[in-house]
Amino acid sequence: MSHTTEAAGNLQINYTLSFPEAQAHYMDVEMNISGISQPFIDLKMPVWTPGSYLVREYAKTLESLTAEHNGKNLSARKINKNTWHVMLEGAQQVKVKYRLYCFEISVRNNFVSSAQGFIVGANTFLFPAGMLDNPSTIHIKPYKNWNKVSTSLDMVGNDPFTIHAPNYDILYDSPIEVGTQDVFGFEAAGVKYEVAMCLGGNYDKERIKKDLKKLVEKETDIFGENPNKRYVFIVHNYAKGGGGLEHLSSTVLGLPRDTYNTEAGYQRFLGLAAHEHFHLWNVKRLRPIALGPFDYETENYTTDLWIAEGFTNYFDNMVVHRLGLYTTENYFAALCTDINLIENSPGNKIQPLYEASFDAWIKYYRPTENSVNAGVSYYSKGSVAAMMLDLEIIQDSKTRYSLDDVMKYMYTEYYKVKKRGYTDEEFKQGLEKYAGKNLDDFYEKYIYGLADVDYNKYLGYAGLELIDDLAKSNQPALGLTTTVTNNKVIITTVIRNSSAWIDGLNVNDEITAIDGQQVMDVNAFIAGKKIGDKVIVNVTRDGLPLALPVTLLKNKQVKYRIASISNPSAQQIAVREKWLKQ
Repeated sequence: MSHTTEAAGNLQINYTLSFPEAQAHYMDVEMNISGISQPFIDLKMPVWTPGSYLVREYAKTLESLTAEHNGKNLSARKINKNTWHVMLEGAQQVKVKYRLYCFEISVRNNFVSSAQGFIVGANTFLFPAGMLDNPSTIHIKPYKNWNKVSTSLDMVGNDPFTIHAPNYDILYDSPIEVGTQDVFGFEAAGVKYEVAMCLGGNYDKERIKKDLKKLVEKETDIFGENPNKRYVFIVHNYAKGGGGLEHLSSTVLGLPRDTYNTEAGYQRFLGLAAHEHFHLWNVKRLRPIALGPFDYETENYTTDLWIAEGFTNYFDNMVVHRLGLYTTENYFAALCTDINLIENSPGNKIQPLYEASFDAWIKYYRPTENSVNAGVSYYSKGSVAAMMLDLEIIQDSKTRYSLDDVMKYMYTEYYKVKKRGYTDEEFKQGLEKYAGKNLDDFYEKYIYGLADVDYNKYLGYAGLELIDDLAKSNQPALGLTTTVTNNKVIITTVIRNSSAWIDGLNVNDEITAIDGQQVMDVNAFIAGKKIGDKVIVNVTRDGLPLALPVTLLKNKQVKYRIASISNPSAQQIAVREKWLKQ
């Protein structure tokens, strides 16, 4: 897609956002464009937002688009799913109005209610075709008692309700919160930080400021600099839900409102903050070459999300541990969460890690009942790959280097010096530079291949081992998950090669009885059986009764933990200390 068809800056573009029907979840947008020299202008809505790799068809929320000049209506015809063709009839300026329905609670969609206006750039602002480099000004007319704007975009003058974007890439990468949020700040690593806590929550403001400051400085230490002048955390505290989305100079976090009530909940908040903040380097600046400049109208494929997301997933827990907020046992438990997820997913033997990255656009954000059997998370397996590479580098360099050094080198070399993204091979070369050896075998096994991970090889460098607490268990399992709805036991997942899979139980079957007994807790019932026992499972499928004989197989689930080996060597202790105490 061409970035420019006219010189950037030819057009004067102003948006006005208003919320006359916020209670009904509507935002009204007025777009004024002047300085047009063409007989027509095509206006486009992005179909996705960076950081969330799914075509979301944002144009589906747009209604009632009209165009006019000096009170005269102009033809504004939709010519494809996200483009409006406006005939100007000699006019050099045009006023375009449209409405957006904003009622999806997430970090990547607009959400408007009487309590707040959360504005996602890609979901809001039409752009003139070929003019992504054009600056724009946004004026916000707040609803009723809304009195604050939180965004990383700069104010125009001293008016917080008028902000400026130097181009559309930054506009689409700068969410805006308008409402009555609780705003407080701190300074860290020479950068001004703002936290906008939205919709309540039982949080300790001073503790958050203190801990986020430490977190920011720990992450800055890894890369050697903090490239922002100002950074904004927008935190949505809803009754339930969660998630996060990174941006160049801000992030949006979604958390349950009661998250802060427990120490475990508070640590989850810090872990999410650590993850999204780490992205300001890893992906927003140090990025796969495919991720920028963006084409906002189609998928932007990369095989490196295992680095962009998986490495970030690895470092978020590590940073919280380095802050002293996770004990070593907590940290090992967090690592094992990812390991157990991978090893209990049959899809780990089906989908290589590079392919999981590439197929994010069609698979990761569209999970089905069979996803656990067909794919692997590039977050979890990418995080484990990062752990293995970190330990390999520390071992091979005799504790001189670690994955931290790779991240700093790659950030400096590609973002700062070359001013572009990296290729697959270039990132591999960066890893090899600090490992001091060729990593073809690692890549062939674990990135492009489906080899079983030799966890104890890598953990062994640090005098640690992985122990499966279920290894000696001889419990049978059906190999399925269920949910109870209106007193009905419904199958929600069937695990590949399990008893249920082999003998024909299906997702959406209602289990009415096992061996003639009504059973609400299937796993508890099966736990009383032996491997090799046969049971009759009565189900209702598509309204028809069915009796299926099922032979119970061994429960193949694993439950790993990390423990120290007996008598680790001085070298193993040195690797462990370098790994855990950087």
